[in-house]
Order: sequence, then C-alpha cells, then structure tokens
Amino acid sequence: MKPARKAKRYLTNRRGERVGVVLSIEEYRKVMADLEELESIRAYDAAKASGEEPVSFIEATREIERSRR
Repeated sequence: MKPARKAKRYLTNRRGERVGVVLSIEEYRKVMADLEELESIRAYDAAKASGEEPVSFIEATREIERSRR
C-alpha cells in the first residue's frame, strides 16, 4: 500500500509564481537528514575516485589540528 500523499503548500509572489514551499518540521528534518547523508556519500565517492592513499581517522584529525595552529 502506498503512503498517503500530503498536499503541497507553496508560497507565491504577487504574480502567482511559486517562490517557496511550506514543510512541516518533521518533513524539514527528514530532508535535512537525507541531504546530510547524500553529502557524505558524495564525499566518500570523491575520496574513492581521487586514488589517494587512505588516511586513518587519527592521522586525519592530527593533520587538521596542525593546520589550525
């Protein structure tokens, strides 16, 4: 069974053109969580495609800390 579809709510300008969308907090949080996951996947894919040697988390953290000094 398909989940129930919610009515889409748009904000429009004076000409009736859609310029925004209204989301519930629940929908907003899901979109943001999905976006964060997508960014992680893209970063992983970019790292794999770079062909560079992997660095451990501890080494990466040390390099970041050194660069901040």
